Amino acid sequence: MSSKQEDFWERKNFVVISDGTKPAMKWTINELRKRGKNLLVVNLSDKPDPDAISDISEIPNNADNVVIGVTKSEPALIIQELKVKGIKNYWVHMGTDTCDVEHLTYDPELDIITKRCPMMYLGKDTSMHGIHRLIARIIGKY
Repeated sequence: MSSKQEDFWERKNFVVISDGTKPAMKWTINELRKRGKNLLVVNLSDKPDPDAISDISEIPNNADNVVIGVTKSEPALIIQELKVKGIKNYWVHMGTDTCDVEHLTYDPELDIITKRCPMMYLGKDTSMHGIHRLIARIIGKY
């Protein structure tokens, strides 16, 4: 039986929101592209990538799954803005989840994963992410 976190990555369509402060977000984007997922990248940094959008309001209403890894802004505000668009599924990168995000996890209309690094689930077994996954399994944090 797979975990909620593993099931999240089996989906087809993703929006990844980054501000360039978490390297794992770039790795997450690259891994999702390798897996052939439909992907929209939102780059909120001062120097966004040319193939990324740079404004949350440009995310389409039909987006399904959002991965957020920002430290320069409050991720809970991003979730609240996207909830209005009907988006329900979120993964907030470990270390970027805040008290306000934790409060939103109690909203029955939202499905929010926190306290987990995406690459622990996306990384190869022989990578540092695979070692992270092994340790998390041993200590019961997978």
